[in-house]
Amino acid sequence: MGNSPQLNAITTPRLAERINGWAAMMGFWALVGAYVSTGQIIPGIV
Repeated sequence: MGNSPQLNAITTPRLAERINGWAAMMGFWALVGAYVSTGQIIPGIV
């Protein structure tokens, strides 16, 4: 039985950076989608 992906992310900096980059890209596209659909950068706040 191998290590879990979470443990590998902690022990392998390259994998951790890849996961971090993926999360940042998802956040960026969520921001773009919110702006396109509502016209506000942060919906519900001015």
